[in-house]
Amino acid sequence: MSIAPTFDNPIPTRPRRIAMLSVHTCPLALLGGKKTGGMNVYVRDFSRELGRQGVQVDVFTRSQDDCQPRIKHDLGFGGRVIHIPAGPERPIPVDTIQNHLDEFIAGVLAFTAEEDAHYDIIHSHYWLSGLVAEKLQQAWPHAPIVQMFHTLGLMKNRIATNINERAPQARIDGEHHVIEIADSLIVATPAEQAQLHWLYGAKLGKETIIPPGVDLERFQPIPADIAKTKVGIPCSDKNIIFAGRIEPLKGIDTLLQAMALIKKRYPEIAKGVCVAIIGGDPWTDSPDEEMARLQEMRLQLGVGDFVAFLGAKDQTTLPYYYAAAEMVVMPSHYESFGMVALEAMAMGTPVIASEVGGLAFLIRDGENGFHVPSRDPDALAERIYELLANESCRAHLGLQAQAYAQSYDWSIIVTKMLKVYAKTLQNKFVKSRQKNATNLQPFTV
Repeated sequence: MSIAPTFDNPIPTRPRRIAMLSVHTCPLALLGGKKTGGMNVYVRDFSRELGRQGVQVDVFTRSQDDCQPRIKHDLGFGGRVIHIPAGPERPIPVDTIQNHLDEFIAGVLAFTAEEDAHYDIIHSHYWLSGLVAEKLQQAWPHAPIVQMFHTLGLMKNRIATNINERAPQARIDGEHHVIEIADSLIVATPAEQAQLHWLYGAKLGKETIIPPGVDLERFQPIPADIAKTKVGIPCSDKNIIFAGRIEPLKGIDTLLQAMALIKKRYPEIAKGVCVAIIGGDPWTDSPDEEMARLQEMRLQLGVGDFVAFLGAKDQTTLPYYYAAAEMVVMPSHYESFGMVALEAMAMGTPVIASEVGGLAFLIRDGENGFHVPSRDPDALAERIYELLANESCRAHLGLQAQAYAQSYDWSIIVTKMLKVYAKTLQNKFVKSRQKNATNLQPFTV
């Protein structure tokens, strides 16, 4: 059990127990679901590595299935995922979850009171979790808030093409507020740091750049023939992978347009090519607007014979898809980091990505992958063709990508985060001590 610091009980040099908040999405969910992606992977693998390094983690998330156990021990030693009922126990639109935050907060406090659990750090992910963290800190005043946004509403609005893609004002206001109340901010790249400053007016000095990591035990090279057999792809075929959420900002329409250009310009090389779109639920009777639009576009462009929607996949299966691929394509209009790209790179699979957000830093053009402009199917088609046609280029980029990914091992990333935790705990303690000293009333006779 963690103990609140006092002047007689000085602050620990590292946290012993952390409350991890992922309110709107469970870290154990399948990648590529409606609201599941890099953040889910981050919270899960980051929490696992904290456990390996001796830090206990409780991840609190909103229950979306009343058949799920309230507590799941799927994070390894010292880690738990705790499902808190708040609103309907089913998936609901993210924009409506804010209406159930009070119930979520009450559920967390009831759970921790029952267990007599105490936490040294509150680490919140996404703006909704930041709002929850503020209320929890009122009950646990010694615990500082470390906040990660993963994506930013104002950046989403900058690339939105219609009103339905824009972040609601409640999110923008919430992000501004969480920036103010958080004790520390973690950003994935210098680009995200700059966005906090020039879009949100965040004060300098509160943020630290720490990128996400990658599980190098799970994502390591596998012989292509073994991987293709595992996922059911003919060994003679060439495979292109997209993996992620099915939503407009991912730019999947640009990939479909690029494949139509390849089929027209290079019909010989298009033979035996399979494009696998991993994410979403293509078989539902009521597909969402973007899935329906993309499936219709696939038919209109005449690429239905070699573009397949495969649905969401478990992370135990994803390495085989990456290894079976000649390339992974990320034509996103916005990515705060791009964990799919990092996973593919660790497998030795080259990545073609839009030069946006974190992808502009992760991919080094011509060295470990290729950059293309966002929303440019012509440029994307030419880079895809180059990798399909040039095996030596593909192999060179893959080797360079795998070597580059080694510096993102989760053990390295968590070690950096523990230093931020220690500094944040120290700053919180000093501020608390200064506040207590200021509040002391002078003694008079």
